[in-house]
Amino acid sequence: MAILLMLCASASFATMSAFVKAVRESLPVSQLIFFRCLLPLPFFLYVIHSKKKGMVVHAKITVFFRSLFGFLAMAGFYYALTHMPLADCIFIGRAQPFLLALLAPFIVKESTPRSAWLAIFAGLSGVALIMQPSLYFSSAAWVAFLASACAAIAHLMVRKLNRTDDPSVIVFNFFVLTAIFSGSWSMTSLVFPSFHQWLQIVGIAFFATVGQFLMTLAYRFDQAPAVAAASYSSVVLSVVYGYWFWGEVPHPLVWLGALLILSGAANLFYSRIRGVHA
Repeated sequence: MAILLMLCASASFATMSAFVKAVRESLPVSQLIFFRCLLPLPFFLYVIHSKKKGMVVHAKITVFFRSLFGFLAMAGFYYALTHMPLADCIFIGRAQPFLLALLAPFIVKESTPRSAWLAIFAGLSGVALIMQPSLYFSSAAWVAFLASACAAIAHLMVRKLNRTDDPSVIVFNFFVLTAIFSGSWSMTSLVFPSFHQWLQIVGIAFFATVGQFLMTLAYRFDQAPAVAAASYSSVVLSVVYGYWFWGEVPHPLVWLGALLILSGAANLFYSRIRGVHA
């Protein structure tokens, strides 16, 4: 169940990324994040009210850091999307499960099997190969990698929050705090969107909300490294979107790096399944 939820969440995030890339050149990052988080709030207020849940999570410090690292991840990722090919950016973002597996023992006390270390090495080697072609013309690849690290920490915070709070309350608190962070930042560079840009912003908010909610549910049902490995479905859509809308064809080294990442993810997932049935 958790794997299926994460597959659907990843498809939503890939579609959201395509919308971000389309509109980002004309609107500031801070405004995109602000609208992404502001527009879904009425929906989550309705969900929380219908469930008769409290509006504030119990683990307030954890949700603050989850929101902070999530905000930093979004800002870095949105920047990278408009400074490098879509597929390259998504592939580098797939370093997240390996970084997550490295950090899980320290943040959520979930051990990483010894058999998974080979997968982590393969995955990070693949990311290095993908970053290499980008180094000579842009620092966007490094921004994307740092955003991936922030996302890994944020996802571990989600795993931790799921032990004490309802997913809808967690996502609502995340959106409120991130809207505050981004709203404060966007005050310095306000741009009023056109009708076409509003449609793209609504697309970003919709697919981000669906992805965020499904991802939070997925982490409720299984351990963090296994769920994160399922996020690789976004890779396929990112290649399709990049080629279809922007004519982007990944560099040969990107394909080699992607193969290493996917093989590492498969190994990481297999080590989890083997650990369950051992």
